Amino acid sequence: MNTTTPLQTANNRKNNAPEHAGHLLGAADIRRIAAEAGIHPTKKFGQNFVIDPGTVRKIVHESGVSAGDTVLEVGPGLGSLTLALLEAGTDVTAIEIDPPLAQRLPNTVMEFMPQAADRLHVINHDALSVTPEDTPELSTAPHITLVANLPYNVATPIILTLLERFPQLDRFTVMVQKEVADRLAAKPGSKIYGTPSVKLAWYGIAQRSAMIGRNVFWPAPNVDSALVTFTRYPGGQLPEASSLGVARDDVFALVDAAFGQRRKTLHAALKHMVSPEAFTASGIDPTRRGETLTIEEFTRLTVARTAHTSTVGERASA
Repeated sequence: MNTTTPLQTANNRKNNAPEHAGHLLGAADIRRIAAEAGIHPTKKFGQNFVIDPGTVRKIVHESGVSAGDTVLEVGPGLGSLTLALLEAGTDVTAIEIDPPLAQRLPNTVMEFMPQAADRLHVINHDALSVTPEDTPELSTAPHITLVANLPYNVATPIILTLLERFPQLDRFTVMVQKEVADRLAAKPGSKIYGTPSVKLAWYGIAQRSAMIGRNVFWPAPNVDSALVTFTRYPGGQLPEASSLGVARDDVFALVDAAFGQRRKTLHAALKHMVSPEAFTASGIDPTRRGETLTIEEFTRLTVARTAHTSTVGERASA
């Protein structure tokens, strides 16, 4: 099911001034709403609801969004972060996979912040399969900021999927498991640097910011959380990619192959894909491992590989 529900008509729309008097959800509010709606947090959807108003205000502050900004929220749950985003005066499109939660969210906003209800659109959809056609409220927005408490088990694929499908998505601030945050912001040469690190670097620059304790969630997770902030490159992707005329999918194929056999050298891991001549042309030592390469080097190697594909093909058929 895919339903988009504006909660009030445009004729009743109020100005975008921040709703400073808004009531944010505390632990008692969260438990009451969940009980009334018969909602129980599930591991299937990675649900851990934030019960601390200070935490969601911190996330909004870190994101830098303000009145009039267009925000995409994934996994709004019972509405803790949603209300904080509306309090800041933003227009929020919330994508929620769980039907009971998607149905309940508009009622929560009407109860706690009715003056902001016309700035919320709820879409009952899986964020991994959502497209611009599913989110008409976002189609005319020149800039979109993702602000979310992402389900731990699918945080990375959600981020990469949304960056691919929504070119206007030029910033995000997300709360994820600390280890995921570290991987997303990792630099070449570290043990946690891998495919998520490289692929996110294709689109822009990420860094880990604030740590979030376990006690701000219900139920409390068994891991710590952290915020990751991200700014997209002008043009939407790595600047070198446009000048070199290389396609993202070709670069990502090389990245996947290199990290598919992480402990092997590039020569061994890519022997059926990259010729010795391509390594020479790119200026990359084939005895290095994939975990030492920057996204720029993977891009350069992809260009050289394309120019020397016949050599690899000849060796493979010999």
